Amino acid sequence: MRVLFVCLGNICRSPSAEGVFRQQLLQAGLDGLVDVDSAGTGPWHVGKPADSRATAAALQRGYDLSALRGRQVSRADFDRFDLILAMDHSNFADLKALQPANSRAELDLYLRRYQLDEDEVPDPYYGGADGFEHVLDLLENAGAQLLNEVRGRL
Repeated sequence: MRVLFVCLGNICRSPSAEGVFRQQLLQAGLDGLVDVDSAGTGPWHVGKPADSRATAAALQRGYDLSALRGRQVSRADFDRFDLILAMDHSNFADLKALQPANSRAELDLYLRRYQLDEDEVPDPYYGGADGFEHVLDLLENAGAQLLNEVRGRL
């Protein structure tokens, strides 16, 4: 199975989602069975590391984002991945517009898919440290639900 997390610039939310979910897969003994990646709908941060605040907050919880580099989502991703999960409505709409008609990927809004209290992962970029902590809380909860879905698909 292949899962892609997508936000706007691929430096805060989606690399954090990738890092969290990779660790959850590892702890569940499923890390070799699922391909996980992240991307952004915009090109601004291609090749750049995750935001230093996102990296620091993630590391405090045991998630290492240091090897991740930003990339922009492509039309080919819709055939490469089984599940593409957008962080917010705007990114979902951008992905929907980019999605080829006969693509194999299932596209959804990450938090909405698992009926959590919020349906968007808020962008912490212009806020303080508490925003990055809140994002990680949401991603850990959603990741646990995604892990259950993955188990059912394997």
